[in-house]
This record gives sequence, structure tokens and C-alpha cells, in this order.
Amino acid sequence: MPLFEIAFHGQVRPGVTAEQARARIGQLFQVGDEQLNVLFSGRRVVIKQGLDEASADKYRQAIERAGAVCSVDSMEQEETPAPVPSSAASAAPSAPPNPAGGASLKPRDAYMAAFSEVEAPDFGIAPVGADMQDEYEEFVDLPIDLSALSLAPAGSDLEQLRPEVAPVKPNIDHLRLQD
Repeated sequence: MPLFEIAFHGQVRPGVTAEQARARIGQLFQVGDEQLNVLFSGRRVVIKQGLDEASADKYRQAIERAGAVCSVDSMEQEETPAPVPSSAASAAPSAPPNPAGGASLKPRDAYMAAFSEVEAPDFGIAPVGADMQDEYEEFVDLPIDLSALSLAPAGSDLEQLRPEVAPVKPNIDHLRLQD
């Protein structure tokens, strides 16, 4: 069964102003201004993924009723970059290239789009059994006298050893039994 994802590019339907579509989308998804700025930035933002065809169609209809245009894409296809409208391209500055050579992150949904400008370090994965520590320090034994210390026998309590107390024998010479 093919799975679909709903992607939004910040485009509105003809006859609907951007402010109207923005307000309706905000009410539909119950999101604030920050997330609406991400949605209407002109970049491709995946709103929902892993949907069957009927659910994807319901999302598409709801978004179109709100006055916006979205795309329903099959998740098996390779993602192709969406064409950016010329007005959105001049308004949104392009991201600078990653000078550190780290990995570039693609947002998976509207929430993660806020983290798309984060520079991620390019850490590799060590092979199985590899030594992860860079250097080992050599330690010198300290001259400590441990001859006065001893170990408790196996199975004993680790508390202080109690001194053995001999049981008290009461004097019962004054007691007699009568027959």
C-alpha cells in the first residue's frame, strides 16, 4: 500500500489573500505565528507523512478549503526540490554554504524546520571493536602501606564486626524442685 506525505510550499489559491490563508491555516493546524512564518516561507515543508490515500486526500481538501495549495506526494519517490516563486526567493535570504563541512539537515516537518539552519558536526562512526579513547595515561603506583588492612570473610556483613559476647549463665543454685 503506497504511503503519501502532505507538503506545503507557502502558496495560496487564486482569489484568497495571503493574510486570509495564513489565518485559516493557523486556525486549522492550531499553530502560532512562528510556525506560520516557517510554513509561509516559500520552502517545502512536510506537514504530515505516512498517510494512506484517503487520509492524504482529506488533508488536501482541508488545506484547499483554508485557501492554500499543497501537494500530495508518494513517499516512495525521490524528493525533488520544489520550484520557489520569484517573490519568495527575493524575500527569503539563501542559507550560506556550510564552511565546516558538516552534514546538512533537511527538516522532516514544520517543527523541525526551525532547526534547519543548525550546523551539525560531521562525526564518523568507528568500526566495531575500535578503541574510542585517544590516549592512555600511565599511572605510577603510590607507596602506601596496606599491611594493616584485612578483608572480611566471604558472605559476611560489610558493617563493623561485632565483638563476640559469651552468653550469660544465670545463677540458679537457690532454686529447687520438689517431688
